[in-house]
Amino acid sequence: MFGFFRRKQFTEPKAPVIPPPQYQAAPGTEIRFQPELVPQLKADHQNLISIYLDIKTAFEGGDYEEVAKKLVHFRSSLQAHLLTENVRLYIYLSHSLANDEINSELIHEFRREMDAIARVAMNFLKKYDTIGVDKELAGAFAKDFATIGQVLTERIEKEERVLYPLYLPCY
Repeated sequence: MFGFFRRKQFTEPKAPVIPPPQYQAAPGTEIRFQPELVPQLKADHQNLISIYLDIKTAFEGGDYEEVAKKLVHFRSSLQAHLLTENVRLYIYLSHSLANDEINSELIHEFRREMDAIARVAMNFLKKYDTIGVDKELAGAFAKDFATIGQVLTERIEKEERVLYPLYLPCY
C-alpha cells in the first residue's frame, strides 16, 4: 500500500563504462574516432561536385540568377565541409599521430594547403555573389570557375587517396 514498507533491494554499483579503443578520444582532446566520418566527408565531396556541375549548367544556359543561387548553396556546403574537416578530422589526426613525425608533417601541410584553397574559394564566391544582377561578371566567371573546379577536384582526389586513409581508431 505505502511503498516505504517494502524491502529495499540492494544493487551493486556499476563500473564506469569505458568506450572501446576505437571510440576513445585522440590524446589531449575530446574528439573521438567516428567510423561514419570519412564516408560523410566523401559524400560531401560528391555533393560539392554535383553543385559545381549545376552551376556550370546554369552558367552555360545563361541563367545567372540560378548561378547566384547555386553559388550560395555551394558556399554553405563548402563551409560546412571545411568546418567538419577542421574540427573532426584535422584535430583528431594531428593529436592521434603527434608522435609520428612524417604523418604529422603531412597533416600539417594538408591543413595549411586547405586553408589557402578555402581562402581562394571564398574570395571567388564573394567576387561572384552578385552575378545574378551584374551580368558584367559573366565574362571573367568562366575562367575563374574552371580554375576553382580544377583545384577543388585535385584536392578532393588527394584527400581521399592520401589523407583519409590515415583516419584510424586510436589504440
